[in-house]
Amino acid sequence: IIAILGLDELSEEDRLIVSRARKIERFLSQPFFVAEVFTGSPGKYVSLIETIRGFQMILSGELDGLPEQSFYLVGNIDEATAKAMNFKEI
Repeated sequence: IIAILGLDELSEEDRLIVSRARKIERFLSQPFFVAEVFTGSPGKYVSLIETIRGFQMILSGELDGLPEQSFYLVGNIDEATAKAMNFKEI
């Protein structure tokens, strides 16, 4: 639907849902050890508890103010918030 109509045609609530879904999608790009050769980023271990905490924070809207790119190739959610602060400094 988004590809056909675009984000502008969605309700505010639907745009928020899409935004959170895109953040989760990027958060799932956690730097895996097996992907080091492809991404150039060192692999990181993130516990299940930390991953769930990150999901909860994204879904609850606690991180709505952070840009999507801050969730890409980070370990835990704290790294995403730190990365977002670096974007604000630039």
